[in-house]
Amino acid sequence: MAFSIFQLVVSLLIIVVAAEIFTNALEHLGQKLKISEGVTGSLFAAVGTALPETIVPIIAIASGTAVSAHNEEIGVGAIIGAPLMLSTLSVFIMALAVVGSRGLNGDIRPEPRGFRRDTRFFLLAFIIAATTMFIPHSNTLLRATISGSLIGLYVIYVILTVHASKQLVQTGEVTEAGSQLLLNRVGLPVNLRTVLLQVFVGTGILVGGAFWFIDGVQDASGLLGISALLLSLIIIPIATELPEKINSVLWIRKNKDTLALGNITGAMVFQGTILPSLGIMLTPWEPRSEVLLGVIITLIAAFWLWLNATRRQLKIWALGVNGLLYIIYIAISLFYQKHV
Repeated sequence: MAFSIFQLVVSLLIIVVAAEIFTNALEHLGQKLKISEGVTGSLFAAVGTALPETIVPIIAIASGTAVSAHNEEIGVGAIIGAPLMLSTLSVFIMALAVVGSRGLNGDIRPEPRGFRRDTRFFLLAFIIAATTMFIPHSNTLLRATISGSLIGLYVIYVILTVHASKQLVQTGEVTEAGSQLLLNRVGLPVNLRTVLLQVFVGTGILVGGAFWFIDGVQDASGLLGISALLLSLIIIPIATELPEKINSVLWIRKNKDTLALGNITGAMVFQGTILPSLGIMLTPWEPRSEVLLGVIITLIAAFWLWLNATRRQLKIWALGVNGLLYIIYIAISLFYQKHV
């Protein structure tokens, strides 16, 4: 147990350092490519930091010659748990990072069109994915069609986001690096190759640190007697979503609100389309009570974000609702675990 705690602390420090390397490199990459903060946050940062939670369910599902029920539970839980964590705890922690400087009634000011686009696409995709749970497994063709449509939906999202970026850049809303490239401090020139090198180094350390953190979490949770499904719905997403949380905190404390929120909402779109498309075809993808609870809480949290996006303002206190939803989910899940 002592080693598990040591592993958690060290791996968390690794993730914090890696997040600083990664965010610094992405700012320079966006500046070099002359793209908007929306693309940098919602696409580049979101997909890069989504690697741990993307790989976990794939490994869980694909490991072994035959997929066990245990691995299927981990796979489904990781797929549902990732957007649940992002839409509730992640945005709450991001808001908490600036409540001292901006106040409870302060504003978070992301680029509004990108924020609305992210929340709309996520809600549409996640509702489709959740509805598929009620389609019988015998209807393979329909399930495969929906799985493919979710991938297509993400492709459309990427095209619209890149198109919107061109318009934003023309109005002067381009990504600007807030500090010197870290590799430049050790004598390397600031060019595209150096920036990409730092992106890959930061991503590699992020993924490695996240997986080491996951190992520690699994060891500790095993001693606590938590089921595989509950582990994957609650514990694993806390570890795999750490890169997004830390990146968003770093960015919002630098007043880069579009990057901070886009990093989270862009990851939500990725995890609401690509990951469920895998779950629909490779796992039972059924409406179990723990899974349905996670889906309902996620949709409420995402709808609350969308509602605030349509009002053209995002108050810091409003994201406290998302944090409260996460607490409600944990409380109900633990109660259910004890009484089943």
